[in-house]
Amino acid sequence: MQIVETETTSLLRDDSHLRKKEESRCTRCLRAAALVGAIIIIATVTIFRGNGSRTQLPSKTTTQAFPSDFIWGAATSSYQIEGGATDGGRGPSIWDTFCQESIENCNGDLGDITDDHYHHWREDVQLMKSLGLKAYRFSISWSRVLPTGMVNFKIGDDSTDIEGVNYEGVEFYSKLINELLEANIIPFVTLYHWDLPQCLQDKYGGWEDRAIINDFAAYARICFHFFGDRVKHWITINEGWTVAIHGYEEASNAPGLLGLDVGGTGDPYLVGHHLLLAHAAAVKVFRQEGYTNDGKSVIGISNSGDFRFPLHAESLDDQEAASRAIEFQLGWMTDPVFLGDYPKSMRRILGDRLPTFSSDELKLIMGSADFLGLNHYSSALASTPSQPPTWGGYWADQFVTLSNDPSWKKTAMGWNIAPQGAKGILLWISKRYNNPNVYVTENGVACHETNFEQSIHDSERIDYLEGYIKGFGEAMAEGVNLKGYFAWSLFDNFEWQYGLSKRFGIVYVNYTSLERTPKDSALWYRTIIDSNGDKLFSTP
Repeated sequence: MQIVETETTSLLRDDSHLRKKEESRCTRCLRAAALVGAIIIIATVTIFRGNGSRTQLPSKTTTQAFPSDFIWGAATSSYQIEGGATDGGRGPSIWDTFCQESIENCNGDLGDITDDHYHHWREDVQLMKSLGLKAYRFSISWSRVLPTGMVNFKIGDDSTDIEGVNYEGVEFYSKLINELLEANIIPFVTLYHWDLPQCLQDKYGGWEDRAIINDFAAYARICFHFFGDRVKHWITINEGWTVAIHGYEEASNAPGLLGLDVGGTGDPYLVGHHLLLAHAAAVKVFRQEGYTNDGKSVIGISNSGDFRFPLHAESLDDQEAASRAIEFQLGWMTDPVFLGDYPKSMRRILGDRLPTFSSDELKLIMGSADFLGLNHYSSALASTPSQPPTWGGYWADQFVTLSNDPSWKKTAMGWNIAPQGAKGILLWISKRYNNPNVYVTENGVACHETNFEQSIHDSERIDYLEGYIKGFGEAMAEGVNLKGYFAWSLFDNFEWQYGLSKRFGIVYVNYTSLERTPKDSALWYRTIIDSNGDKLFSTP
């Protein structure tokens, strides 16, 4: 693999032109003044409504500075970047099957090669180091470590010959972790980022069967056993909401099932229930088998969290609709972990369609996270529908009409760019869950990139990241316990049902030559890391 160098002979391109762009951009941004090493901000956020009215998020004069131990990183996932689909003993996942089943499923693309990180991990880590990353979030491919998804192993067993373990897969991740630590980059490891072993889908239907809970706990035990001596930050499940809704309601993600209430066989609420119980089972293993004894190791869960503003700020109905929409997404997968049950709005609307936790299960799941990982990309306006829906399914269940502010720009995914929501969602989390420790484990944007030059000079992405990181910082200034930020994504990669057609990376990847080229946003992000975020709030 070669890292492309353009207009320079160094690893990273000269960024003097970028600094000029930043300086001119700063004159349009929120002004700040330095005072005794801190930054004083008067933060006023205005949200324009679709009806022409406007309101403001609560704001005040605050002292803004990212703490010295704030963690700046970038994130990826195994299926999206690794490639090596049949190399090193890896077994097939549901995404291999889903993409192979129909040309309609993944834009006609396959994840067999993608960024080929499996063969270029060492160079990729050196690229991370050159960009100044303090941490790297990646996921382990379940079927690369356990090709059939199953293993029978307990602490004390001989770990040199465990039936079901693919030792080539273990070696790959072990080398990657060692290389990261050698580069002074903290590994944040996600156990499950959607690539379920196909064998488990075939055996009992994957996440729709309770058998998945024990198999996931056994898989987690293997990962803790082989990597827990070096990995101190663990995430069990990534975006359980997306797994359930896109995979078992809308059929847009693997395994591609339509929901029961929209003419299919998928049960998204049961899937979500099993995801949460699997999370709790893995955390039980982690805590009871001594992986927290060092006083440094922590474990959490990463959940989807879009923000919803009430369409009419003064309308109680719209306020309730906005809250209900967040509860049906973020609250669904987070309330049980921090509050001990599903949101009351879901219980009221869904009745016995929403599974219940036994008393023993509640003991396991309540408090089963040392931190919350937040994946936040966008926001919308929420209002109460004037008429009951004439269709069924998840989107009808929450009884919310979502709309867009016409002033908001759109990403290449069609998502609203609304950095005000970054502050809003963190304040919502802080209030609802008694101010837990939070990491933004994903935040980023797919830009309109039709050629190499447009990809490299990605001012649209810089604007997005700048606005959102500022929003997160403003929430911190109001007391939110935000501990770190991970840009999504480090590399352009396989964007699930969109295949290779959408680019989220701060590093450009040529999918033919596999060359990597840092974009302007990567160089910009390096300056943010170098200044520990202070550059966002300083005057030119």
